[in-house]
Amino acid sequence: MIQNKKRFLGNIAIIAFATIMFACGNNGKAKLTQGEEATHEESHIATLTDEQIRTVGIEVGKIEMRSMNASIRASGTLRVPNNYKADITTLYGGVVTSLTVHINDNVRKGQTVALIANPQFIQLQEEYITLESKITFAQQELQRQQQLTEGNAGTGRNLQSATAELNSLRTRRQSIQKQLQIMGIDPSSVSDGNIREALPLRSPIGGTVSQIFAKIGSYVDVAIPVMEVVDNGALHLDLEVFEQDLPKVKVGQSIEFTLTNNPTTHYKGKVFSIGASFENESKTISLHCEVFGDKSGLIDGMNITGTIGLDNVVLQAVPNEAVVESEGKYYVFVELSSCEDSDDSHKHDMRFERIEVYRGAANMGYVAVTAVKPLPQDARIATKGAFFINATLVDGNGHSH
Repeated sequence: MIQNKKRFLGNIAIIAFATIMFACGNNGKAKLTQGEEATHEESHIATLTDEQIRTVGIEVGKIEMRSMNASIRASGTLRVPNNYKADITTLYGGVVTSLTVHINDNVRKGQTVALIANPQFIQLQEEYITLESKITFAQQELQRQQQLTEGNAGTGRNLQSATAELNSLRTRRQSIQKQLQIMGIDPSSVSDGNIREALPLRSPIGGTVSQIFAKIGSYVDVAIPVMEVVDNGALHLDLEVFEQDLPKVKVGQSIEFTLTNNPTTHYKGKVFSIGASFENESKTISLHCEVFGDKSGLIDGMNITGTIGLDNVVLQAVPNEAVVESEGKYYVFVELSSCEDSDDSHKHDMRFERIEVYRGAANMGYVAVTAVKPLPQDARIATKGAFFINATLVDGNGHSH
């Protein structure tokens, strides 16, 4: 009886000890799970030193509200209408004695850009001076013949001859006056002591010198332009869209475009005219677009890539490089409060939290994003260097979560 009682008490002790150990084991497991969760949470936090920030060039900024509308992508060319371009030519052949402008210089309408020399110019001025003397003599002769006729001392034939001679000389003078004016010479300034050896070549329009075809000493004639002037203020854009996209396009739609050889600078404009015929080879139609804002750096003939806005939807958007992809998901890095370490060397460190986002429409270097969890309205994200920040997480944990 006593042995049975001892055996019973021993079993109870064993059961109690096992219960305590089981409970302790559960508590330990719970603590381990919490630690794992903390580690998992910390794996989305990246801390960067001031030196890293400066070396990589990390920049932060706010999420922007941009028009990430549906759009049509198209290629095109910058054009200046022909009535805003001019070839500067001479009406008379001659040798270039001076070029007063350089390529890319701005010129005014009527500004002298070159001087052309030809002996014919001198001869024409000499003839004009001689004509003045002949006309003076012819006027005197006509007056004498009129007086003789009135006194019955002359003949009507001589009077007619004097009249015809004077009229012929006046006609010739008027013709030479016109030629001198076309040459750029003021007829009233021509005299024995003022005969010009070279003629000024003037720009017919205001604009920018785009090309110079002649050089000093070269001979030019009416078939050879000396230079070209283009008024880039009238620059517009010709976009080529395909037939299936034409019903979506209308006058007044906004466009954005970049130069093919410089995709970092963005320009804006709008459609002001739609072409009336298709290009046979490409099966496209031209949209003529006005260009807004600063046109410096834009030149006639440059190739561009553009988008035509179809809707007017404003969405949250970030620069393309602010979004990183990892294991099929997309993330941005939200700036947290700066580290306040006791060590002065860490006071300027920055902390970023990796937040998952959904990608939306992309347009002109920006992409629409929607955060999986709500973000503060004043949230600041890494707009440059996000790839490097993500790499610190991968390197620090051996893999990306």
